[in-house]
Amino acid sequence: MADSAPATAEKLPKDLAAEKGLVNVQVDNTWIQVPAGTRMIEVCKMAEKEVPHYCYHTKLSSPGNCRMCLVQMGMPNRPAPGESPSYEDDGYQQISWMPRPVIACANTVAENMGIRTTGELVEECRNGVMEFLLINHPLDCPICDQAGECGLQEFSVEHGRGSSRFEEMKVKKPKNVDIGPRIRLDDERCIMCSRCIRFMDEVADDPVLGFIDRGTHTKLTVHPGRRLDSNYSLNTADICPVGALTSNDFRFQMRVWFLKETKSIDVNCGTGCNTVIWTRGNEIFRVTPRENNEVNSSWMPDSHRLNFHYLHAETRLGDPFVRTGSKHEVSDWPSAISKAAEGLNSFKGEEVAVIGSGRMTNEELYLLRRLSDTLETDLLSLVPRLGESDGKLICADRNPNTSGAKLIWASKNPYSKLETIRQGVAEGKIKALIVFYEDLLGDAHFEADDLANLDFLVSNHILTNGTAKASHVVLPGAGFAEKRGSLVNITGRLQRLNQAISPPPGAMDDWEIIRDLIKALDPEEPSRYLLEEVFSEIAEEVDEFEELNLSKITDLGIPIMKTGQSIPLLESEKTRITAGEIVG
Repeated sequence: MADSAPATAEKLPKDLAAEKGLVNVQVDNTWIQVPAGTRMIEVCKMAEKEVPHYCYHTKLSSPGNCRMCLVQMGMPNRPAPGESPSYEDDGYQQISWMPRPVIACANTVAENMGIRTTGELVEECRNGVMEFLLINHPLDCPICDQAGECGLQEFSVEHGRGSSRFEEMKVKKPKNVDIGPRIRLDDERCIMCSRCIRFMDEVADDPVLGFIDRGTHTKLTVHPGRRLDSNYSLNTADICPVGALTSNDFRFQMRVWFLKETKSIDVNCGTGCNTVIWTRGNEIFRVTPRENNEVNSSWMPDSHRLNFHYLHAETRLGDPFVRTGSKHEVSDWPSAISKAAEGLNSFKGEEVAVIGSGRMTNEELYLLRRLSDTLETDLLSLVPRLGESDGKLICADRNPNTSGAKLIWASKNPYSKLETIRQGVAEGKIKALIVFYEDLLGDAHFEADDLANLDFLVSNHILTNGTAKASHVVLPGAGFAEKRGSLVNITGRLQRLNQAISPPPGAMDDWEIIRDLIKALDPEEPSRYLLEEVFSEIAEEVDEFEELNLSKITDLGIPIMKTGQSIPLLESEKTRITAGEIVG
């Protein structure tokens, strides 16, 4: 629920703690040393003691309104005037325990402080808080969309009574309220933790949520005349500890315990948000953000997380196609590769151009460069895809691997030759073209007539498009969730793309397509059977990849270069951490 990995408490002699800016704190009879000013709940994490909570989130301010994180606090007694503090055999002052609990999320620790996360006082208070939370909460867990990942459900097992003493009628609140284009609100299930309110105010900078009415009639709602339509609105469903806020896209689609989780990264822009892809069988049901404090914190734009449905579109390309006359006919892979190689070999190097995509992995870009070398052409380019930064996580470069292309192609601008290629095609100087993962009639701004005039066109994509229709050979590839590889984001962080599902029957992984095409053009080319072999070749040629392999890229990635760019949301978060507003 608190969503961040706890720091490790240091084990130092008592007298050395102050020299390092640490204080001695006792947690459940064990002394540890932690930074001064650390919140109690974080100290308990360091001591590997669970403290249940709802309103607390490391990336948000701490209002202390759910009261679930109650612990017992103790401090040494003040010595009488003229007396010195007395110490026990272990070198610490004796702790006197307060007769009432305190909230762990908003209080910080001091020297010689004691914290109890268990005991009669703490447990009775937590049980009482849980009973109050459940008084008006509907008992519909079997049909609630949050079942399986509900904090209220989980903690009620540990801290609930098992039966209700409340005999009056429950307060009824609005259900299935349409508050935004991507979010549904069920006020009956809301426990007023205010996480969503604080997120929209502090992170999304769109404070449209708030509470109305008082007491047991308090409800969550949007401000009059407003909608929860921010491009970050689905993060509120992620952090909602109950089933009050749910995603329209995922709502009632699948029980979470049936889904497989695959750690991966987003490919919709250069930020490369860390993600979890949730699948069952060979279908993606949702994509959610994964915490990485060097990339996306705990958040993700709605537009990026929802951009996966095209992988299951009816327009997906399956088997390869070869054009015979004016029609495309289904082919097998050996025949299609052979046809492509035969056609390309009939042209001189200056008559051939290769266009790739900034969405391709490092391994694919490396092989694409090898393909252009095999064809003896230096007309190799990517297609730029630019927009505007949203000042948070969406950067202006909508290609996720521009940084990787700069390294692997040893080029400051991997897009620089696109205009030359475009003119060459229009003028008839370029007679053969190979296109990977791009529709040239889109962002590349080619004309349909120019493509029709090419003597030979080979294209690779996952969807039917104008370029595929004009192609002599069509080679269907794999989508971002259907393959493995690595990419480098705008800050120079090497990250790993992981396979969550398989490509459709008949399609191939893109690196294998390029590999087979190179081999068909040049039988002397070394055989490559594993993606790791391609990465090893990159590591031998590119200094930034030296001594690395795919296995060494951790789940959170590895910084390999400095780009001088930063991610605005992370900069804002660092400012708040420094100011003590959040833990981070």
